[in-house]
Parts: sequence; structure tokens; C-alpha cells
Amino acid sequence: MSDEGASPRELLLEACRRNNTELLHDVFNDIANALSEKGSPSERTADLINNARDGIGNNCLHIAATYGSYDALDLILDQEGVEVDPVDRLEKDTPLHKSVRFVNGLSKDEWDEGKSIVEILVDAGADPRIRNKANLKAMDLVDPRNTELRSMLQRAEFAMTAGGDVVQEDDEEDGAGSASDSE
Repeated sequence: MSDEGASPRELLLEACRRNNTELLHDVFNDIANALSEKGSPSERTADLINNARDGIGNNCLHIAATYGSYDALDLILDQEGVEVDPVDRLEKDTPLHKSVRFVNGLSKDEWDEGKSIVEILVDAGADPRIRNKANLKAMDLVDPRNTELRSMLQRAEFAMTAGGDVVQEDDEEDGAGSASDSE
């Protein structure tokens, strides 16, 4: 693997771009077998996945979602400790935002196939309530004609909210009843 001189970060990002699960397995195995590095193999793998970024600030989940790399997403999301809602540097998009943009770029006949990219992220716990730099949730980006995808994201948002997983604003985290909250 290191014969070409590519770093694990570069290989991880390229595997996501190309939906290359064989290369992903090689990267994960190399990380697991690196005896000189600190932490458990699963911690090192999660660290690489969560911190590897391309030149414009996309991590591997952003890249896999952008390119519709379902198999790569599946393998990455199976790793322990993976953060499913990182934001990119430019648009502050999550991988869920990127997956909706991917589906929008498909022909209407391919929407069902593309929906699986969104579904796998939602199933892994991606939060459909997160807003990007333009103050848009992933659902706000859905092509208006794609009512099935919009409904799926609405159900996911409702399930998270009904399940008590409420997104709190910074000033609400201190608890209700403070003097600044009542003014």
C-alpha cells in the first residue's frame, strides 16, 4: 500500500471517491496493524475517518456522499466512533446535505437508487435538522419533484425530535430559568 507513497489519509479519501472497498479494507488493516501508534485499532481508524480532509475541507463521508459511493459509506459507517455529522469548510454541509445534492444530480429514473445514499446516513444517525451556512436543512435541498425523498427526511426529522433528541441552541444548554433567558 505505501509503495506508491500515498498517505493513509490520501488513500482513504480516494477510496471514498471511487467507492473502492478493497482499498478501504487495506487502509483499515494497515491502521489496525500499526504497532507504533497510540490507541486501539478502532480508535485509530475512527480518528483517521473523522479527521482526514481534502484540500477544501471535505472529510471522507462528504466525499463518499458526493460521489454516491454507497459501499464505501456502508463500510465506514460500520466503524466504531465515526462522527456522522461533520460539517465541511465551505458550505458547512453535512454528509446528509451532500447526499441530497448527489440525488438531485441524478435523473428522475435514478432517484430510487440514489435514495439509498441518503437512507444509509439517516440510518447511521445523521441529523436531518442540521442547517448549513445558507441556513438550509438537507430536506430544503431536495428537488421539489422528489416527494419520496422529502417524506423520508421529514419522517427522520420527526423521529429524532419525537425521540427526545432535540437540537439545543447554545443559550439553552445552560438550562431554563437563567436571568438572560427570561429577558
